Amino acid sequence: MDYKKLAKSAIDARENAYVPYSKFKVGAAVVTEDGSIYTGCNIENASYGATNCAERTAIFKAVSEGHRKIKAIAIVGDMTTNTYPCGICRQVIAEFATEDIQIILVKNEDSYIIKTMEEILPGAFTKEDLFK
Repeated sequence: MDYKKLAKSAIDARENAYVPYSKFKVGAAVVTEDGSIYTGCNIENASYGATNCAERTAIFKAVSEGHRKIKAIAIVGDMTTNTYPCGICRQVIAEFATEDIQIILVKNEDSYIIKTMEEILPGAFTKEDLFK
């Protein structure tokens, strides 16, 4: 996997963020099982509850195009530190993640760390739990 390309896609998506309230831009890029890349940015709303995170924007774009499995996701927020996904985004990532998903927390094109699903959401509640 080309981590640098994926990081750059997330950084580019970050520039489209609509953040008039928090001023905190976030970008994300997901890779589906067939290698397609979908990007997203955070989009705020005056009601706050209608705000959508970059990770969910990218995942929902992929799902709306027929993809159901995400192999990797790159996330970039504050470019001086690694930005982790919020709790809701972690749950959405878990819903569509392959077993070996790579979560890439990006500072810039050359600086990132890679986490597993278990590392960012241990004991995740999944659809398999519904049918036990």
